[in-house]
Amino acid sequence: MTRELIDLHIHVGGAVAPHILWAIAHQHGFKLPVKSYFEFVDLITASPDKVASLDEYLKIMHTWTEKIQSSPMAIERSVYEVIGKEYRSSRVTQIELRFNPMKRNLHSELDLDHIIHAAIRGMDQAMLEYGVKACLIFCLAREFDHRLNSIIVDKAIKYRHRGVRGIDLAGTESHALELKPEVVAQYEDLFEKARKAGLKATVHTGETRGTGAEGVIAVIEKLKPNRIGHGIRAAYDEAAMKLIKERDVVLEVCPTSNLQTKAVDGIKELEHIVRTFWDRGVKVTINTDGPYLLNTDMRREIDLVENNRILTPEQIDQTLAWAREYSFIPKS
Repeated sequence: MTRELIDLHIHVGGAVAPHILWAIAHQHGFKLPVKSYFEFVDLITASPDKVASLDEYLKIMHTWTEKIQSSPMAIERSVYEVIGKEYRSSRVTQIELRFNPMKRNLHSELDLDHIIHAAIRGMDQAMLEYGVKACLIFCLAREFDHRLNSIIVDKAIKYRHRGVRGIDLAGTESHALELKPEVVAQYEDLFEKARKAGLKATVHTGETRGTGAEGVIAVIEKLKPNRIGHGIRAAYDEAAMKLIKERDVVLEVCPTSNLQTKAVDGIKELEHIVRTFWDRGVKVTINTDGPYLLNTDMRREIDLVENNRILTPEQIDQTLAWAREYSFIPKS
């Protein structure tokens, strides 16, 4: 029987097909650094020979894909196309799309509410056509100051009845900012405000080498998220895994992303991490992160985990059950 899949961790900036971005870029008159379509595909794809770290992966997204998606028309079409493509290619019947609306308004040249309304229109149209469930998660940015992140939280609260179901904290952990108490305080009140308004929360942490599990522990204790984006470094720390289990926090594991960005040293380390979580009772889900940027989809992610015997078919079914149980989309 074909599984109906769910993707909890997918960035709009890394999920739109190159031919769609190519068309949008030309419609907007963007001056691109390449002449041909196939050069453009190479420009916006995180191929292993080109990407050696998370920072390099994010640079592609921030430099090109997010910029091209920066208009109401562009973000509406982008959201619509992502949902349709994931359903057609992998039978993803439930999907949570995340993006930072403030990185789509050309440094405040465009109205933020127009960007958000457009994203919601694209989501509504795709849900109607394909009969899938979907929601939006707004990403706060580690490189933004408190004022800008506060605006994003206020917008998420404003549109919480229109399909915006949660917030995220994204960006590189190169400086391990979340380990500094004074910086954690900047986010703590924002996450508390979102929580009181009925929004759910997830946080990118424990993704890259060198960050350790301290960030995961600090995030869970201070920001109290429902889920953690990646969190793979916690597999090397018993205290972190104990805390994750006690607080019933679910991990959003993205296998291909972690392999491509060199967050893990190949399949063997990925297997060690996932099986360690499983053995310690830590709940994990399988996700794509950025399908087109990474040349993957949910079906391929499942196949990667199953074919390499990282998890059994029964265990994979359990991860999908957890994904539905801990989804930010209401059950009814």
